[in-house]
Amino acid sequence: MTNRRVLLRSRPSGKVGHDNFEIRDVAMPALGDGQVLRRTIYLSLDPYMRGRMSDAPSYAAPVTVGEAMCGHTVSQVIDSRNASFRQGDFVAAYDGWQQYGISDGRDLRKLDPQAAPISTAIGVLGMPGLTAFVGLIDIGQPAAGETVVVAAAAGAVGSVVGQLAKIRGCRSVGVAGSDAKCRYVVDELGFDACVNYKQDDVYTALKTACPRRIDIYFENVGGVVSAAAFRLLNRGARIPLCGLIAEYNARGEAPGPNLLPVLVNRAMIRGFIVSDHVDRTVAFIAEVAPYVRAGRIKYREDITDGLDAAPEAFMGLLEGRNFGKALVRVSPDPTHP
Repeated sequence: MTNRRVLLRSRPSGKVGHDNFEIRDVAMPALGDGQVLRRTIYLSLDPYMRGRMSDAPSYAAPVTVGEAMCGHTVSQVIDSRNASFRQGDFVAAYDGWQQYGISDGRDLRKLDPQAAPISTAIGVLGMPGLTAFVGLIDIGQPAAGETVVVAAAAGAVGSVVGQLAKIRGCRSVGVAGSDAKCRYVVDELGFDACVNYKQDDVYTALKTACPRRIDIYFENVGGVVSAAAFRLLNRGARIPLCGLIAEYNARGEAPGPNLLPVLVNRAMIRGFIVSDHVDRTVAFIAEVAPYVRAGRIKYREDITDGLDAAPEAFMGLLEGRNFGKALVRVSPDPTHP
């Protein structure tokens, strides 16, 4: 039995390219006592992976050159020597960019395909959804009547942030990279407005969309979007700093935004890493899962078929070509024949 893996071949300088990856088939080790073997069905692609390709100081250790790329996965157990897991069980794990995973089971979370589609465990009801929940609810602390602006509003995190803001009684304004994404954000997700930062004068468009200016700016992007949003902050505004995808492929030090409005308006920027907040998972699922089941929180998945296509799909994610949560379907999903 062989295991196909996508390895980090080299660390990118600037833009990620195909030459930074290597696809290799390796022999599978024998299954030991207490271990669980599973076949990957879905692989999550997320912006944080760009940071793991670099050896610059960060909040987590980089992927070692020559090792498989990291990533959250949904898998099915195909063999088990662990009493807690049976053949056929569906699990969420962190197996990375490979067809199969083996572990002692302590890293696995069982999934119920009757409760929600299994793909949601690495999307709207997984790390991206938890990130949105922690960033908005715990850090942003929205109050009814406030204005929340969400960068990358059509993405896996931003789409949940905006919908949660609406549920909490806020005005929800998105920023996205195409007219189609903006229509989706407003017409399907229920945001009050959305700005296309590639076509519009971002500052002027945001000013129009936010007549009471901005109370919470959920930062996913950086760059021109941040520069515009910072000029519209209200006194006491909050800025959950989730990501800066516009700067991930930058060569050298990216120019920072004008931070003077943050000082003048006594705003708070708080960077956060969702792995520090796993204790909020129970509260997150308790609140958000019923919204998903009832259709009050909608989600969209951008699925690419085949592990070999993961590098190209990941490069597209960094360039904003995905529309919804980026997933790779590594093997057929038996819950959706």
